[in-house]
Amino acid sequence: MNKIFTIAIILIANITSAQIKLTGVVKDSIGNTLEMANLVAINKQTNKIDSYGFTDAYGNYKLNLKKNSTYTISASYVGMKTGKLGITTKEVDVKKDIILQLDNTLDEVEIISKMPVTIKGDTIVYNADSFKSGTEKKLEDVLNKLPGVEVNDDGEIQVEGKTVQKVMVEGKDFFDGDSKLATKNIPANAIDKVQVLKNHSEVRQMSSVTDNEDNIVINIKLKEGKKNFWFGEVSAGMGIAKEDTRYIVHPKLFYYSPKYSLNLITDFNNIGEVAFTRRDYFKFTGGFRGGSGRGTNFNVSASDVGFLALRNNRAKEIETRFGALNFSYAPSKTWDLSGFAIYSGTDTDLEETTVRNYLNPDETNSNSIETEATDTETKQQSNLGLLKLSSSYKPNADNQLDYDVFAKISDEIENQLLTSNRTFVDGSIVSVPITQLTTQNPFSINQNLNYYYTLNDRNIFAFEAKYFWQDEDPFYNARLEQLSFSNLLGLVDEGSGSAFDASQNKRVRTNKLDAKLDYYYVINPKSNLNVTLGATTSNQQFNSNIYQVLESGDENVITDPTAVNDVDYSFDDYYVGLHYKFITGIFTFNQGFTAHQYSAKNTQLGSVFDNNFTKLLPDASIKVTLKKSETLRLNYSQQVSFTNINNVAEGYVFNNYNRLFSGNRELESSLAHNVNLSYYSFNMFNYTNVFAMVRYAKTIDPIKRLTNLVGVDQIATSINSIFPDESISANGNIQKSYRKFKVTLGGNVSYAISNNLFTLQDGTTENEEFTSFSQSYRTRFSTTFRKAPNFDIGYNLSINRSDQGNNANTFTTHSPFVNFNSYITNELVFNTKYTYNNFRNQSRILNDYSFWDADLTYQKSGSKWEYKIKATNLLNTRSLNQDSSNAIFNSTSLYIVQPRFVTFNVKYNL
Repeated sequence: MNKIFTIAIILIANITSAQIKLTGVVKDSIGNTLEMANLVAINKQTNKIDSYGFTDAYGNYKLNLKKNSTYTISASYVGMKTGKLGITTKEVDVKKDIILQLDNTLDEVEIISKMPVTIKGDTIVYNADSFKSGTEKKLEDVLNKLPGVEVNDDGEIQVEGKTVQKVMVEGKDFFDGDSKLATKNIPANAIDKVQVLKNHSEVRQMSSVTDNEDNIVINIKLKEGKKNFWFGEVSAGMGIAKEDTRYIVHPKLFYYSPKYSLNLITDFNNIGEVAFTRRDYFKFTGGFRGGSGRGTNFNVSASDVGFLALRNNRAKEIETRFGALNFSYAPSKTWDLSGFAIYSGTDTDLEETTVRNYLNPDETNSNSIETEATDTETKQQSNLGLLKLSSSYKPNADNQLDYDVFAKISDEIENQLLTSNRTFVDGSIVSVPITQLTTQNPFSINQNLNYYYTLNDRNIFAFEAKYFWQDEDPFYNARLEQLSFSNLLGLVDEGSGSAFDASQNKRVRTNKLDAKLDYYYVINPKSNLNVTLGATTSNQQFNSNIYQVLESGDENVITDPTAVNDVDYSFDDYYVGLHYKFITGIFTFNQGFTAHQYSAKNTQLGSVFDNNFTKLLPDASIKVTLKKSETLRLNYSQQVSFTNINNVAEGYVFNNYNRLFSGNRELESSLAHNVNLSYYSFNMFNYTNVFAMVRYAKTIDPIKRLTNLVGVDQIATSINSIFPDESISANGNIQKSYRKFKVTLGGNVSYAISNNLFTLQDGTTENEEFTSFSQSYRTRFSTTFRKAPNFDIGYNLSINRSDQGNNANTFTTHSPFVNFNSYITNELVFNTKYTYNNFRNQSRILNDYSFWDADLTYQKSGSKWEYKIKATNLLNTRSLNQDSSNAIFNSTSLYIVQPRFVTFNVKYNL
């Protein structure tokens, strides 16, 4: 690591000493300075761009030029003639002002086509070839070299600290809903330009009356040879590990024309590369967020993401099958059709050992447990299908009709074999073998209908409706010899040597409709009124029952009302809102309120519980535009949150072999106060990108779990706590690009106070304040050389402290990393990635492991064939640790990961 830092310092010193600075001011003919003017320095000897830049808020510019060279300096600004200046550099810095003349022609097109970066209004255009070194393979490799742009490990793109909402190619949606499929699959050699569209609005007439500051879209412009032709790649590979073979097959095809586009991506492998993760699932479905009105949070949960939530990207074994098809078609100039179909299948093996140390054991009760150690082997099979079709009709500038339908179906099964070794306070140890089976085949359809109509310049209407239907059928079975709440459920104990064989059927059906009408009255170009009328109505049915299979094969069906659910739950929200937005100077104010009439009703156990009330929820936003690319924003809002049917169904349901849950039909809503202060700055003059955010939230009457301990088993319910939850968090990031170097500093800090209610093993019920203080800091230093080797080094640090009563725990993780890529010859490229993790508590190291991957790629100049040798987990790390704590126990888990293996890949570029 020290050698790398030394090399970096030497490179910086060499580059700096070989250059001089050209500075000055760009003005118009009457002396006004011009902000965000484009400048480029073309070396007359090589006829190539040596430097480029932009003016700051005061018209200042700065270019780094080679010594003793001759340049043509060109400056351009919208509405001005391109100004040109000839200059010969020597050994000292030079200062020259540039004056531009008014011109109505578009002569800036000449410089835009050559500039590495150009800015025009809310659009930033990056010329991809200006940042490529030749080692880039995918879109993410290119994006990571662009100033102000980052791609995280999940493939999510951030620009100026804001998450990109979607990626388009040639103006057409690329798998609407997720940027990962774009960053991980679009070939780098097909990219001509990257357009960053800030303040993006899908509906033209809504752009002037809505706040789109956080809506950022990236549009990829293809090279000319990639348009109206099929392009892509077909790759396949085989490999060896210590005990078995590895394979990967990864064909990708793309076609783009003005009228239609097709994208086909497939991925079949057993090397641990998960093509579709839980994060991707949320991106494509929008998570569990409802379409409730402003100020209301009503979440309809789903139970079909449990398998995806596991650590299967670091599993013992995982086999992936993935296929995705995306299309767009324009039958006419006013009508666009698009959609995608996705299939994801995984077979996963997990092996895990967990030790739980229980807090506050009852020393006087021999059945009170101190520790539990479990050895678990899990096999999962998951098959998931997604289908979306969209239509957008724009007959004229004043009308737009959008409709889309999204369907999801899955088939999942999990078999788990574990052994629970329990140590009690009297020193006795009991070993209990347990098997668990979980299956589910949920299906859902989500439809959206939006219509936008502009009557005239002052009157705009927007109608939006969403309908969601879902059917879930999770099944659970557990076999174990000891079950402490068997009497509670009415299960039959058949004596020594016999195991309890308990099963649970559950069915949840959901219907949910959201509709609202917005009317905007434009008072003048700087102010408007917004009136909203809307409604959310939802109905859910929850049915569950528990039965036992006896040794004789007969079924013992539990009929006790405490173990059976037959629940009907309806939620209605009718609301009207009024908001006023106006701009004065550098300030933009948007404030108003929404009045809600709520009704939450559940029918079960032969009776009805109805909760009706009215609530007025204010919200306000103030934006301060300090400069064209520098803003400060303060938001305040109140939000009422309602639970769903899973928390109100009072019959017992299994959450696990040792966890029962019973809902609370009398749960009430909670009220949250949210304050958010954010700052964004993107300075293209000195290539510095800064964002910072502070959030504060206070929740009144939060819904909490009340847990009763029975040995190792837990019986929980939900209640409204009289103690509020509070949290404050801050995060920030600074990115600075200096010539061929990019430095990033960032961090997150959060502090939260909540209260946990639980019944101890000694039978007493306690409420204890739980505080958590989390910190994470990250640093990154990377290079963007076109010919020299490039490296990316960084250091991540996370500190998590939790306090409850007399128990305090602090966990610290140190994670330095190094990425390196370089041409060995013109045809041979070497890449390597190394990450080290050191995990410890306040007294000792708990885990210490590293991952090191490397690959060597050969491609002859002009050839479409590419050959690669890739080594994964070179250090043969076999296990990872994860520690956690809660109000009941502290736990440490060790899980097995895939061993070292080597693959040989062949790729053909179409």
